[in-house]
Amino acid sequence: MKKIVVAIIALIFIGSLVGCSQESKKSQEAKKLKDVTVILDFVPNTNHTGMYVALKKGYYKKAGLNVQFVEPGNENTSATLVATGKGQFGISYQEDVTYALTSEDKLPIKTIATIMEHNTSGFASAKNSDIKSPKDFEGKVYSGWQAPSEEATIKAVMNNVGADFNKLTLVGDSGGGFDSLGKDVDIKWFYEGWDNVKAEMANAKLNYLPLRTLDKRLDYYTPVIITNKKMIDEDSATVTAFLAATKKGYQEAIKHPDASAEILHEYASDYDSEFLKKSQRFVSKNYCENPEKWGEMKAEIWEGYTDFLFVNNLIPKKIAADEQYTNQFLSEGE
Repeated sequence: MKKIVVAIIALIFIGSLVGCSQESKKSQEAKKLKDVTVILDFVPNTNHTGMYVALKKGYYKKAGLNVQFVEPGNENTSATLVATGKGQFGISYQEDVTYALTSEDKLPIKTIATIMEHNTSGFASAKNSDIKSPKDFEGKVYSGWQAPSEEATIKAVMNNVGADFNKLTLVGDSGGGFDSLGKDVDIKWFYEGWDNVKAEMANAKLNYLPLRTLDKRLDYYTPVIITNKKMIDEDSATVTAFLAATKKGYQEAIKHPDASAEILHEYASDYDSEFLKKSQRFVSKNYCENPEKWGEMKAEIWEGYTDFLFVNNLIPKKIAADEQYTNQFLSEGE
């Protein structure tokens, strides 16, 4: 009897040691993870899916990173927050990066990857409006957010086809979507993988003019991933690790759009899951033509849009492409 009791006590003791050992191991692993904050450009959406896949599947954890995603709020942009160290990485746009680097108070940021290989935004109108070219913008009403670059873009594409920009009426965005087209307004700037999908699900017929078909300089990168100069100079290993895990997440989203949309839905539950799947199917096909090259950028794209911003007096000076972006950390992660 004593032998049995002793044996039981021994087993309990060994079990407790194993349990403590496992807990200690988990604690040590947690301590090894580096905290990383990613500032989004907006609420979670299908542009961000690859990152949420990387989070859910543990790709960041395997890279030694404890990643947290936060929204920028109404008072700040991701570029400003990343530049000031509020986040190690951020989601931004080529336009905002160029503005930040040519402003009087230059921000210390750099683009390290593009999420989409091509610009998938454009001008949408109701099918029965018969707007098939920027020439048809004359006599119509455009509703938008009234940014200087927006007006310059519309003026440029109209000038390209000999249309008179002064014959187009510009009004602020009322908040209406596709259902306002052909009623209060005639034309809006849509994102094909989001706004067009909403219209399609409601059986609303649209005319759609992709920006990149109207002026090659408008095939700029949007959205992009940025970091700050301090990270590049002092912690490049984390930049490389973050991008390697992120790239893996996007490659997974490209290969499995529906499953990836379901993962995104866990973090963006306000959206209908079927809508996210339809959006994701479009976006997954357009992240990039070659998944092995996801995130990589070309100098001519940066040069083209920088030139567009400069000739339209949106920036005070030109800036070299290599000051705005780098593919270095994508190649280092291979």
